[in-house]
Amino acid sequence: MRHEHAIIHHRGLDFWSARAAVLVIICLQLLVINDLSFGPRWLAPAIEAALLLPLSIATAWTQVATQTAVEHDQWYAIGRFRVFIRRMALVMTGVISIVNCGSLAFLVRALLGGHAGPGTTLLVDALNIWVTNVIVFALWFWSTDRGGPPTCGLVKRAQADFLFPQMTLPDREIQGWLPGFVDYVFLAFTNATAFSPTDTLPLTQRAKVLMMAEAMISLLTIALVAARAVNILA
Repeated sequence: MRHEHAIIHHRGLDFWSARAAVLVIICLQLLVINDLSFGPRWLAPAIEAALLLPLSIATAWTQVATQTAVEHDQWYAIGRFRVFIRRMALVMTGVISIVNCGSLAFLVRALLGGHAGPGTTLLVDALNIWVTNVIVFALWFWSTDRGGPPTCGLVKRAQADFLFPQMTLPDREIQGWLPGFVDYVFLAFTNATAFSPTDTLPLTQRAKVLMMAEAMISLLTIALVAARAVNILA
């Protein structure tokens, strides 16, 4: 398979890792202790699951179809499904981001109003929001980086949004290297802990805005919520 869309089959593990990450987020949202959600607690996870199901079905179909596709019409159908997958993935990631930011806002409001729960529950919810923040921005990085599998074959290969260390090595064996989903999880984790780039540098304005947003949410969660919870426990 040399067609540009065949990457969805060759890098299938990355796509399913991203789908599994969404499942982790849904579980984390159901485990929030305090009342920090829009509407009923089950509403946001239900919406995300409703988006994840057709997204997973479309991903499975394209991976199977790329193994047998030969004619132009077949590749065209795969391309249309990939556009659908990409758009729905971005919508789902946006929904998760809004829900997580809303949870953080509700928690901060509860802290400032003096009617938050016990310190132990605040620590658990703060950790929950922080982990969700890392995963959701890993999804953003993976979905928007022009060098990543989600966009390969759908957009013109241009400058990548991030400069990974492997891209700077002269070794012929890694020429044409593409970052996997785990690479973006590592990028999101280090940015959320260091509040700045570490070994991977942002190259575009879009990447810099995303990294700033993640660092700001992480800093607010750690500095305000977690610090207040530790103070209550003390």
